[in-house]
Amino acid sequence: MPETLGLIGSGNIGAAVARLAVAAGLDVVLSNSRGPATLAELVAELGPRARAATPEEAARAGELVVATVPLRAYAQLPADALAGRTVIDTTNYYPYRDGRIEELDAGKLTSSELVQRHLPGSRVVKTFTNLDFRRLFLLARPAGAADRSALAVAGDDAEAKARVTDLLDAIGYDAVDLGTLSDSWRIGPNTPIHVQPYLGAWPEGLSTDEERGRWFFQTPGVPVPAARVRELIASAVPVPAGGPTPRSAG
Repeated sequence: MPETLGLIGSGNIGAAVARLAVAAGLDVVLSNSRGPATLAELVAELGPRARAATPEEAARAGELVVATVPLRAYAQLPADALAGRTVIDTTNYYPYRDGRIEELDAGKLTSSELVQRHLPGSRVVKTFTNLDFRRLFLLARPAGAADRSALAVAGDDAEAKARVTDLLDAIGYDAVDLGTLSDSWRIGPNTPIHVQPYLGAWPEGLSTDEERGRWFFQTPGVPVPAARVRELIASAVPVPAGGPTPRSAG
């Protein structure tokens, strides 16, 4: 386990990972595209184990770095600073947000393969992409808990995947080895494991955005154990890359 976790991107997913990491006893170095000063409130909330930095500083802070930026911004990840690091990629491809990417639309690459190509000196591992940020925080459980959930992990380097598996265990999740980065489409948008199993069924009668938002933030979610994650991954079939934003992640 690393003592320090770097984060490039400190939005909803990044902040949730940071909270879980600090609770697990790790130091975190946070960064975003707007500068360290904009992270003062989050750093204050997290306490002495957290500090804000630039993306380059966060990249160099530890051997394990979470890159949690919109896919459209992947080329801004500091490749030189991330060389030699294991990089956790949380990207999902949403064409409405990211613009059309021909190689992804044609099925020639997955989004994580695109990130890996940009980071040739890093070992990219994909996880944290198939559940929403609220359930990511709320469903974390200690090792051995009967209601512990699992997350899928994909990567081309076995040692890097093992390190990410250890991180997941520390912050409250089991891990299911999905395979290589080329297999990571199986946890992307419009696949059986994406968001909905952890969120649970939307109640009937939520007629306004306010009602749906309130339910989204209040519902604790549904534990999805490793065996069920494997089943859902195995049931995935190729779908067009990208897709609309899931209502549950809005």
